[in-house]
Amino acid sequence: MLQRLRSSLRWVPAGGSPIVPLSPATLNCSPGLSGPVVRHVSPLCHVVPRSRSFVMACLPRAAATLARQDCSNGCSAPVAGERGPEEVAETFRAKDLIITPATVLKEKPDPSSLVFGATFTDHMLTVEWSSASGWGKPHIKPFENLSIHPAASVLHYAVELFEGLKAFRGVDNKIRLFRPDLNMSRMCRSAARTTLPVFDKEELLECILQLIQIDQEWVPYSTSASLYIRPTFIGTEPSLGVKKPSKALLFVILSPVGPYFSSGSFTPVSLWANPKYVRAWKGGTGDCKMGGNYGASLLAQCEAVENGCQQVLWLYGEDNQITEVGTMNLFLYWINEDGEEELATPPLDGIILPGVTRQSILELAQQWGEFKVCERHLTMDGLATALEGNRVKEMFGSGTACVVCPVSDILYQGRMLHIPTMENGPKLASRILGKLTDIQYGKVESNWTIELP
Repeated sequence: MLQRLRSSLRWVPAGGSPIVPLSPATLNCSPGLSGPVVRHVSPLCHVVPRSRSFVMACLPRAAATLARQDCSNGCSAPVAGERGPEEVAETFRAKDLIITPATVLKEKPDPSSLVFGATFTDHMLTVEWSSASGWGKPHIKPFENLSIHPAASVLHYAVELFEGLKAFRGVDNKIRLFRPDLNMSRMCRSAARTTLPVFDKEELLECILQLIQIDQEWVPYSTSASLYIRPTFIGTEPSLGVKKPSKALLFVILSPVGPYFSSGSFTPVSLWANPKYVRAWKGGTGDCKMGGNYGASLLAQCEAVENGCQQVLWLYGEDNQITEVGTMNLFLYWINEDGEEELATPPLDGIILPGVTRQSILELAQQWGEFKVCERHLTMDGLATALEGNRVKEMFGSGTACVVCPVSDILYQGRMLHIPTMENGPKLASRILGKLTDIQYGKVESNWTIELP
């Protein structure tokens, strides 16, 4: 399967210089191609058409405005699509990929014994950027520790963002990614908010696909496990000045994973809801996937565990609005105040992470057309009242790591509120989980997935 990559990319032995292919015949290249270097044809061309006149804009207009703001030290950034179709945003290109293969390959773990995020594959992707020279060439190389200056901005001011998506080995042995374009778009929005440079999201996705193709044997042969993909983007300028960094590193690592929660893939969790801690606020970064959002949540998570709960349910405002769980968006399936059967989730008002699984659940439920689907504010008092009136059917979280996870209890103001999710099936949560996993593992065809060539 790797013959196409070998014919299109420059290979570099560990510690050596690039090896230029000697001839098409040597690398089993397609007949009729001349010269030693073969241009790589994007495996995404049939999925996302690209105009020759411009690189797909990485930033929505609101983020573009943010990127143009003057921070008194040159924060104004070039934004794709903002200056006319003839100008192209600077980016790296997948056709320039350099590959340094690992000389020693690690043993693959048993899929049934995987601990989430504790095992890593043989290779990683790195791309460097500087304000002086722009983006460097992407490089797939052996997995290794990063060498970073002690004054790097990521270490002092959390100039960092990341993404999380998965590759699945289907029942037909094909490897699929689930809606990766949404992750790339969200990563671009986070980059704008962090003052890190823009890039072409199609090019990054193509580089990731080729990284997975090289490490494809790490995608578990199991429909209860997957390969977690962690793109990360950090500021690396060696300076203690609080400013937009002039150097950055984008890297991608891969990790075979099983269920996120140690209790299992569909075991209900309990939540701790306490307004003493706030995850996000209007005008903040709650709608971006940044490490600082998670690091600041750890104390509350520890307190949740001390109180016998597994996750934090974050509240907001004087009316204790329900926002999201530590690692999940949240859904409530109930009979609303007007007597309607409704699937509700908090709206994307700037403090909620726009989850890929969240969006997929909303779209599925709207397609079914069997009950009302609503993005609306929910409060703890409203939930308590609905529980007293036996109007709550199910509550569940959603996310890339857990997919769908039922909620059984919420500890709030010293009371344990029992959510009858499991007593009600849970019919809807199980149905949604089944539909999503059928798509992810290739049991059902869908344009939500991209197959590795």
